[in-house]
Amino acid sequence: MFTSKDVMELRKKTGAGVADCQKALKETNGDMEKAVDFLREKGIATAAKKASRIAAEGIVAAKISGNVGALVEVNCETDFVAKGDQYKEFVNSVVDYVIANDVKDIDELVAVKNDETIAATAKIGEKIAIRRFAKYTAENGIVESYIHMGGKVGVLVEIEGCTCDSAKELAHDVALQIAASKPLYLVASEVPAEILEHEKEILKAQALNEGKPAAIVDRMVEGRVKKYYDEFCLMNQAFVKDPSLTIEKLVKSYSDKMGKTLTVKRFTRFEMGEGLEKRNDDFAAEVEAQMKK
Repeated sequence: MFTSKDVMELRKKTGAGVADCQKALKETNGDMEKAVDFLREKGIATAAKKASRIAAEGIVAAKISGNVGALVEVNCETDFVAKGDQYKEFVNSVVDYVIANDVKDIDELVAVKNDETIAATAKIGEKIAIRRFAKYTAENGIVESYIHMGGKVGVLVEIEGCTCDSAKELAHDVALQIAASKPLYLVASEVPAEILEHEKEILKAQALNEGKPAAIVDRMVEGRVKKYYDEFCLMNQAFVKDPSLTIEKLVKSYSDKMGKTLTVKRFTRFEMGEGLEKRNDDFAAEVEAQMKK
């Protein structure tokens, strides 16, 4: 009645999933055009038309399961859809998949969830895109997550050295710090040499433009580089709950109290939609256009 080649052709035409294409061809006795109509009537083929639209809203979501933690960003087109239960269910399914499986990279995740993404796009009515993820497995410590502003910002952090309640308390404070203070690096040594040199050039030009004597400019630049570290390196940052402490000192205070060496091993911070172009719709015009169809 129909072959796998027919299924792939129908999928290419409509963007629908393999199972939906098989069902459509079965229901229409293999008639390609009728199968396309069948999928359109079910609202499934519309997903393909949405592929070129901008998806810059969405949710950052996280899940912890034992010593494993996952953080994902899934985008949609509007904040309204991002708050809906159907969309949240899909995002949760993505987090669950990352937790339960050894996913190598984002391309693999997108490919594995492709059919579900297309189905969700058709069902919800907006383009949906899985943008990025992070996954940590703690060998000797804990993984903590923090979601801020209903999914606008998400953090994943790993603390090494202990699985006790004090380590969890520290991890929570560090996650809050990362969400609030936006560090780019864990420690100063992680700042790439080219970025550091570029920053020094800018700081030197600033000092000279301020009319500072050339003889003291280099010393001033070094001082300003330290301020750069204090702003963008997590361990150098002032603790948001107690600015008299740096995060480095906070970690040491927990270590001293417990008699164990605790270490912030790594972190990831996702801010929903950062770097993406936003939709700029005239909603009234869109509604009017839909009414005329």
